[in-house]
Amino acid sequence: MAAEGSSSINALGQFQLHPALGFVGRSVNFTQSNLMMVVAGLAVLAFLWFGMKPRAMVPGRFQAAAELGYEAIMSMCVENIGPEGRRYFPFVFTLFFFILFGNLLGVFPLFFTFTSHIMVTLALAVLVFVLVTTVAILRHGLHFFSYFVPEGIPKALAPLMVFIEVISYLSRIISLSVRLFANMMAGHVMLEVFGAFIVMLGGLGLLGWLPAALSLGVNTLLIGFELLVATLQAYVFAVLTCIYLHDAVHLH
Repeated sequence: MAAEGSSSINALGQFQLHPALGFVGRSVNFTQSNLMMVVAGLAVLAFLWFGMKPRAMVPGRFQAAAELGYEAIMSMCVENIGPEGRRYFPFVFTLFFFILFGNLLGVFPLFFTFTSHIMVTLALAVLVFVLVTTVAILRHGLHFFSYFVPEGIPKALAPLMVFIEVISYLSRIISLSVRLFANMMAGHVMLEVFGAFIVMLGGLGLLGWLPAALSLGVNTLLIGFELLVATLQAYVFAVLTCIYLHDAVHLH
């Protein structure tokens, strides 16, 4: 979407990658996306460190938030995977908070949402896929492949059903990666568009002040909505990971 001349809106320009840290970034192709991943990782560690350091009987805000996050993810793992879910809790916990902080940091000015790039979300989805498949093969051996043959189907339909099940299994990578990437990208495009409307309409003088104020109100609502979507998408990614681990552990 663009207009003529200086009033053009380049809503996709915010997703372009640029070297970070000056010469160091250029020499090793270290972009702002990589930098934000490091920042997100450090932010998670800082959150947990300052949250759990007091170990008070009556928790403060940080400790309460850290304990709530721990209990919520542990419950998610046990409820969706079963008692064996405790074994996979560290992975799901790390995955959830890494995605959550990556989503939330991108809402603030001068930060970059690395989850708005399909290659990042694809890498996370492939990581989950490889882990789930490895767990299934290690636990069940060759019996794992019976997962693709539904019980009770006629032999004549077996090849077709196996093909459908294999495609469905492989499509998990697309489902995980595209859902997260598309939601984060769409939200930031909308913020960029309405933000540009505020500047463009404000330059029209008195006539543009009212629609500019309306655009500002919409943008404010969008920021709140984006914070909700950022949290929800991290939760959905973690829940689906637990569901896939359940299938790998129980093979059904």
